[in-house]
Amino acid sequence: MKSRHGGPADVPKGYDPSKYERPSVTVDIILFTVREGRLEVLLIRRKFKPCSGLWALPGGFVDMKENLESAALRELKEETDLENVYIEQLGAYGDPDRDPRTRVITVAYLALAYADRLKQRAGDDAAEAAWFPAYSPPELAFDHERILTDALERLRARLWEAPVAFKLLGPYFTITELRKVFEAILERRIDPRTIRRRIKSMGRLAPHGKNRYRFYPVKS
Repeated sequence: MKSRHGGPADVPKGYDPSKYERPSVTVDIILFTVREGRLEVLLIRRKFKPCSGLWALPGGFVDMKENLESAALRELKEETDLENVYIEQLGAYGDPDRDPRTRVITVAYLALAYADRLKQRAGDDAAEAAWFPAYSPPELAFDHERILTDALERLRARLWEAPVAFKLLGPYFTITELRKVFEAILERRIDPRTIRRRIKSMGRLAPHGKNRYRFYPVKS
């Protein structure tokens, strides 16, 4: 199915966009990793008002010529120097008073990365960046606690539906490392046989050397 966006000729004569209030749009990124058997999330400490000194999810305003996913990837690159990261849109958050500066609607993205790839750094509007336990973060700015809670719920659900666990591993891994990723996300012990049964519908584990495997997803 084709869609038509139109062009300048399709704009009604005399149309004045300044007659309508327009909210600002931001993206926020919930970047998870697993380190030492614990699920962690990247946070930045805000340098400026509002909420200066508080920790927050990394993110920023969407440029006028930028689509949402591009904005999220740009912000992620600025904060972590990461490219080719798994991201998926989590949802939009638009309570009228969520930001005291102006009307701001944010679109949140869930992102996953293998810990050994990560190099966090604070962006221009952040005092510092650091990793925190995803299930026990510090006090967060704005409505970011709600966004983080939603992201954790999405990740737990996706764990059994799609091969997201492998986005938190290197290309070659042991069954123990795979089990630790599941347990970090679910916060409970998991029988490795349960994991093997569940991932059969997602792809196959191919042996690679002694006690190591590589995951090959089902081709769609």
